[in-house]
Amino acid sequence: MAYSLKLHAGRIAALGLLVFAPLAGLLLFHDGPILQDPGYHLFADDRTGFGITNFGNVASNLLFLLVGAAGARMCWRDRSGAWRSWLVFFCGVTLVFFGSAYYHDSPDDSTLIWDRLPMAVAFMGLFAALLSEHLDAQWEPALVAAALLTGTASVLWWQHSGDLRIYLWVQGAPLLAIPYVVAAFPGRHTLRHYLVYGVGVYALSKVAEFNDHEIYAMSSDAISGHSLKHLLAAAAVFCVLLMLRRRQSLTPVASSQ
Repeated sequence: MAYSLKLHAGRIAALGLLVFAPLAGLLLFHDGPILQDPGYHLFADDRTGFGITNFGNVASNLLFLLVGAAGARMCWRDRSGAWRSWLVFFCGVTLVFFGSAYYHDSPDDSTLIWDRLPMAVAFMGLFAALLSEHLDAQWEPALVAAALLTGTASVLWWQHSGDLRIYLWVQGAPLLAIPYVVAAFPGRHTLRHYLVYGVGVYALSKVAEFNDHEIYAMSSDAISGHSLKHLLAAAAVFCVLLMLRRRQSLTPVASSQ
C-alpha cells in the first residue's frame, strides 16, 4: 500500500537503520571475521539412548517437526496474509528437525551446515512475513526471494570463509525488527504481541544454549542447556503458530451491494 511509504517514511528509515546498522558495524568496524569456536561442538549431554548418539540433543528437535509441519499445513490451507513467507518460515522450522538431528548425531563443522541452512531459511521467512504484513503486501514475492537468497548465502559464506558475521546478522535482524515493527507500525491483524512473546522465549533459548553445561549440572544430568534451547526455540515458533491461528483481520471487507 502506498500509505506505508508516504505516512511512515520516517519509521521505515528508522527500521532500515535498526536492521542494517548492526550488519554495517560487523562488516566495517569489527576487527576481522568472527570464527566458529572449536569448543562449540563439545556439548554437555553426550549420552546414547535407544541406540542414538547424543540422544538428548537429537530427540529434543522433535518439537520443531511437530510445530513446523502444523504451521506449514495451516499456511498452505488458509493462504491468508503473507502466507508464502509464513510457509517458508514453517518449512524451514520443519527442516531444522532433520538438519539439527543430523548434526547432533555427529557434531562438527561439516555437519553443522545442515543445521544452519534451515535455520537461516526460517529466520528469513519470518523477516519477509513481518515486512510484507506491515509495509506493503505487494512486496512479498521480492522480499521472500531476497531473504532466502541472503539467508542461504550467509551459511555458504561461513562454510567457505569461516566468517560468521553475516549469518549472525541473519539470525539477529528479524529479532531486532519485531519489537520495533509491532510498536511503530499499524497492524493488519490482531494478536501481533504474540510475536514479541516469541522473541522473549527465543531469547531464553539462547540463554539456555550459552549455559549448556551449567544447566546440565543444575538439573542433575536430567537435561542439558542445549536440549532446553531446542525446546524453548520450538516454543517460540509455537507462539507464532498460535498468533496465525487465532488472529483476526483488521482490514475492512467491502460489502457487496
